[in-house]
Amino acid sequence: MDDLIRSYLNDLKKELEQADSALVQDALYDAEEYLRTSLERLRAENPDSGDHELLATIIEKYGAPEETARFYLDMERRVIPVYRKTRHQNKRSLLGRFLGVLIDPQAYAAFLFLIFSLVTGIIYFTWAVTGLSLSAGFIILIFGIPFFGLFLLSIQGLALVEGRMVEAMTGVRMPRRPIFYRRDLSAWEKFKHLASSGSTWKSILYMILKLPLGIISFTVAVTMLALSLAIIVSPALQVWLDIP
Repeated sequence: MDDLIRSYLNDLKKELEQADSALVQDALYDAEEYLRTSLERLRAENPDSGDHELLATIIEKYGAPEETARFYLDMERRVIPVYRKTRHQNKRSLLGRFLGVLIDPQAYAAFLFLIFSLVTGIIYFTWAVTGLSLSAGFIILIFGIPFFGLFLLSIQGLALVEGRMVEAMTGVRMPRRPIFYRRDLSAWEKFKHLASSGSTWKSILYMILKLPLGIISFTVAVTMLALSLAIIVSPALQVWLDIP
């Protein structure tokens, strides 16, 4: 049964190989969740039927990999993100596009993201370093592994929150679904899957690096803002204050 689901997911991934990686993760999550949940339900309703037969029925209803991929690609094209430029903006003159950033809400949202990066960097860095330190200290105790598992789960949650912030404020497409975890696995198997997931450790590394990157982003944003305002205001001040 696992081989059939894995084969379906591999075929779906191949069909979406040219798509955005965030879209691929969302499509794989939805497909695996639907297939496994529907299979469990049909098993209870049809105990005499085999998994291959039930899964074939589910896939026929859900759609072949190429049909599913086509649906997600079409949906991605139809949904216009908030960060996508409209056609009339692209028809502006060079000067209009250059000065158009002054009235572009996305530009100010991206600027706020740079400012907030310092705050989120401090929070993420503190959470990641504290969690890793406590997990290493508690690992010899009976509650060490459960504590470490909860910490890794919190990392996944924070990564999704950060992804939504990045997408909303900078316009970069981010995954909207987490990595799928099978419900039929035991707690220990789920922990091993979570601890061995590359996305978990990439998220931890990102949160640790977020602090120095946040400091750089905040410094550059504030410095450029102050310098820009100074250059804009300085001619008027020279006239008003009679500075040569």
